[in-house]
Amino acid sequence: MQRPSPVHFLLMTRFAPFFRALSLIPMGVASAVLFFLMGMTFFDVVLRSAFNNPIEAAPELTRMSVAVIVFTSLPVISGKGHHINVDLLDPLFARLRIDRIWTALMSLACGAMLWWPANRVVDLAERARSYGDLTEFLQIPTFYISWLIAIMTFITMIVLILRGLALLFAPRLLEDIT
Repeated sequence: MQRPSPVHFLLMTRFAPFFRALSLIPMGVASAVLFFLMGMTFFDVVLRSAFNNPIEAAPELTRMSVAVIVFTSLPVISGKGHHINVDLLDPLFARLRIDRIWTALMSLACGAMLWWPANRVVDLAERARSYGDLTEFLQIPTFYISWLIAIMTFITMIVLILRGLALLFAPRLLEDIT
């Protein structure tokens, strides 16, 4: 077995634990929000069925919760390469032995393409803030969720670009990420 280079050793010993610990934050937030969503849905069903008195704000809380779960998880899932893939062409690229390069190029392309939606969400968040848009029942400013979506999309963009570059130039750095 080949000894890891000093650069690889430094990156894996210093930065890998940092990035693993850093990934616990968004996944912890997503987990907590999912638990909240589960509890709220349970109580909404019980209140609706037993007392004919549902939680009126449940639909808007559900929409906000799903947005938080999806967008806080997105950078971690994309960084680990666990997102959904359509692998119709993968056997062809594997046969040509360019599957790693193809995956790297797709990561770079997807990361670059996220610039537009992230900027668009920033525009929409600022418009909602300037109009004073609020949710229907709880009167929560809608720009908070929009800004969370924009920030997490920008982070996902950076993660995908770094993943693509690592796949091209230092694929061994991604071996321990699961």
